[in-house]
Amino acid sequence: MNVAINSQVSKPDPFSAQQWQSGEHQLVCVEKWNETHDVMSFRFQGTQPVKFHFKPGQFLTLLLEINGEKIGRSYTISSSPSRPYSIVLTVKRIAGGKVSNYLADHLEVGHVVRALGPDGAFNLVDITAQKYLFLSAGCGITPMYSMSRWLTDTEMGPDISFLHNAKSNKDLIFESAIAQMTERSGDFKLNYILEELGIFANVGISAKFTDKQAGRLNAENLARLVPDFKTRTVFVCGPEPYMNAVKALLESLDFDMSKFHQESFGSFKGDSAELNAAQVQTQNNSAETNGFMLSVADRNRPLSAEQTLLDGIEAEGLPIIAACRSGVCGACKCKVVEGEVESSSQMALTADEIAQGYVLACSTKLKSDVTLEL
Repeated sequence: MNVAINSQVSKPDPFSAQQWQSGEHQLVCVEKWNETHDVMSFRFQGTQPVKFHFKPGQFLTLLLEINGEKIGRSYTISSSPSRPYSIVLTVKRIAGGKVSNYLADHLEVGHVVRALGPDGAFNLVDITAQKYLFLSAGCGITPMYSMSRWLTDTEMGPDISFLHNAKSNKDLIFESAIAQMTERSGDFKLNYILEELGIFANVGISAKFTDKQAGRLNAENLARLVPDFKTRTVFVCGPEPYMNAVKALLESLDFDMSKFHQESFGSFKGDSAELNAAQVQTQNNSAETNGFMLSVADRNRPLSAEQTLLDGIEAEGLPIIAACRSGVCGACKCKVVEGEVESSSQMALTADEIAQGYVLACSTKLKSDVTLEL
């Protein structure tokens, strides 16, 4: 096993719990269950009694070692801080995914993992609203579920329209729990849009909230299912093509995009299979003719204008944790000793770190030959 196993972890006493602080944590898995055929949730508690304090919608970064390789992956916290004595991460198996399959197959109750966080500006504290429109697809439902649980636990009748896209009724995550929230709150409106309607195993839940015109989100079904969408603050999470399509749709409908917010690391593809050899060779050929040189210790690697520092570091097999890969979590922080770079995100860096030359490898490209310190 490559996750720490500690059979001696004592049962946390909630009455002696300390409030959770941002940083690195040791968490013990206390429960594991299937949400759907390919989605699994893990409940964690602290190795010492702790009350989990985070903003609904934020994420954690798991720091793992798999077959001798150190890997970081970011997952949205699917539980709510209104239920603070445990924390839940929900993970979808990805075909060829190194981490998602490892967690599903090997992370068991009693195992201890390292985690960083919580992080993320996509949350209900940093983004305030009176009326909510949650738009999600696939496993992008996880922050919306945390947000919905928080709102229904802490407010009287929060005004929520929740519209989720899934492939079929077999792919509906948190189906029963969201239905129960909807039943208890008169201003919580839930609708599903399914690519395949199929036969509903549970007619009382999924079929009740499902748009019978199967397909994808478009102007017609958005206006029909959420007639007042222009008056709401929109939160979007899902695969990158879905988020891009939703953004384009709302822009075409003259929606006030100042009220549009999407998950920052929704485009993360780090758990998919690596680039194939032909793609890597194409990048390398371009770098040799059009790029600059990245130097780390005794290693030198040419990078093209489109490649990030992280691409070069990983290609050289150097030790670095790359989690969100979107400039949010800060796990891939490194220091530019010499040379010029351009960064698209400094979100996880302090002003002092920026002044000292620290950058996020996943969000930084070369503008000259660069010497880097890990």
